[in-house]
Amino acid sequence: MKVLVIGGGGREHAVVKKLSESPKIKKIYCAPGNAGMGKIAQCVNIKATDIDGILDFLKDNPVDLVVVTPDDPLALGLVDKLNERNIRAFGPVAKAAEIESSKAFAKNLMKKYGIPTGAFEVFDNPEKALQYVKNKQYPLVIKASGLALGKGVIIVENYRQAEETINQMMINDMFGSSGHTVIIEEFLQGPEVTVLAFTDGKTIKTMPSCQDHKRVFDNDKGPNTGGMGAFSPSKHYTKEIEEYCINNIFYPTIRAMKKEGRNFKGVIYFQMMLTKDGPKVIEYNARFGDPETQVLLPLLKTDLLDIFNAITDERLDKTDIQWENSAGATVVLASGGYPKEYTKGYPISGLEEIQKQEITVYHMGTAMKEGEYVTNGGRVLSLTAKGDTVEQAVARVYNNINKVCFKDMHYRKDIGRK
Repeated sequence: MKVLVIGGGGREHAVVKKLSESPKIKKIYCAPGNAGMGKIAQCVNIKATDIDGILDFLKDNPVDLVVVTPDDPLALGLVDKLNERNIRAFGPVAKAAEIESSKAFAKNLMKKYGIPTGAFEVFDNPEKALQYVKNKQYPLVIKASGLALGKGVIIVENYRQAEETINQMMINDMFGSSGHTVIIEEFLQGPEVTVLAFTDGKTIKTMPSCQDHKRVFDNDKGPNTGGMGAFSPSKHYTKEIEEYCINNIFYPTIRAMKKEGRNFKGVIYFQMMLTKDGPKVIEYNARFGDPETQVLLPLLKTDLLDIFNAITDERLDKTDIQWENSAGATVVLASGGYPKEYTKGYPISGLEEIQKQEITVYHMGTAMKEGEYVTNGGRVLSLTAKGDTVEQAVARVYNNINKVCFKDMHYRKDIGRK
């Protein structure tokens, strides 16, 4: 089989690596891919959002399956376009992917179908939003409704911060058109847990629980990022909580989407807060998370291609998915200045050395220049290790992390302590 994977980050590197382990696959393309994938996939210089470019490539290079992992091409309807051309594709269609691309749609879906979430209001008028926050209890959470690279959520502590955030999002185009509609919701408290699940629209098969670290600095300080690290499993996600979530959140969400004519097939990501009143959904993603994928896929024992095919054919109920009885952790190495301004092009050293230490290196934002790897993004690498416990996996990464070096390298030193 030949497979095309869409995307070019650490998540895609993890997906490509796991697919490369399948004896059924003879060739993997990745568009655009990155410098770290070159040994296991042929990288094609086409942006993940270049729908026409991808379709043109497939005319000359037919494949048996296209795996669409990033949020933008899903929202743009790449899977729909592939289906129209009878090209087999893994991932939700645009109407289903709206569960991520429109937070307003997702919150209203939860409200309509009684899925536990925080109290909220949706605004597309800045004056009304400002009026609403005048007499509210703080802190509050203000979210851009559209896609914002994982950075569109801001916690405000008082009216002045709320006013500034609303103006920045809704008037000054802080997140472009993604912030012209905002959700203002109550600040939920408790441990955060993420559960990703495979689903064919009828059956759900969950992955091990995990927790990520969104803020750029230790102790959850600083602005939100795409994610600075993750670990699995979460000590807070007990069997009792799992049973509650399956019955009150996971299946109700999939059934609600089906009732709305938005049958969801692919990977769905549930980010939840375990409050004193029980688990509540913070948000959904319509795809694998990044960096959660770099923690979870190394623990997967089942052929990932078999899972993708079972979902596409809606026979997930007949597929037995096996996971290692292990823990995992990943730490992201970022460019200094991220998630704001940063410099690209710094040489990276130590990659061969660290991979001798039972560390898997996933490339997130790298390029090849004159035969050596250089930085080419805000998040540059993610270093993943397995262990019998989360603590062991985390220690394995941190004990070796200084073997990798590039100028202004930044990483959090508290991954796995939640």
